[in-house]
Amino acid sequence: MLRDTIKQDTIAAMKAGDKERTAALRLIGAKIKDRDIELRTADKQPDDEALVQDVLLKMAKQRRESIQMYEDGGRQELADKEKAELAVIEDYLPKQMSEDETRAAIAQIKTDLGAEGPKDMGRVMAELKSRHGASLDMSRASGLVKDALS
Repeated sequence: MLRDTIKQDTIAAMKAGDKERTAALRLIGAKIKDRDIELRTADKQPDDEALVQDVLLKMAKQRRESIQMYEDGGRQELADKEKAELAVIEDYLPKQMSEDETRAAIAQIKTDLGAEGPKDMGRVMAELKSRHGASLDMSRASGLVKDALS
């Protein structure tokens, strides 16, 4: 299980004295615990693996946005810190699809659903997320879907 792997890797990083990796892994653990607390009152509990992946995807997206903002603002030292955290987060995510693979997946979904125009974007995005959600940056995919449907 991904949650257990993260816990074990945190202990290993602490024993190895890798402070940056330990800090990033502790941050991941804290975010997972936050999500657990949020879901205590929820009617339907998601699959644990899906919950951890969702937390990691959101953290990765936040890091990418922060890196862009820091680089635009000339704060390279902060951008480098975020890049180091992003590298640790990405270790636990499935391999991300390339742009060509994403375009091929969109084309397949487009033919499967019979989608033709911009009005079908919601259906295509929903199907894309259900098939490839964990291995795809949905914000990037949104632009590709829009191009494919226009």
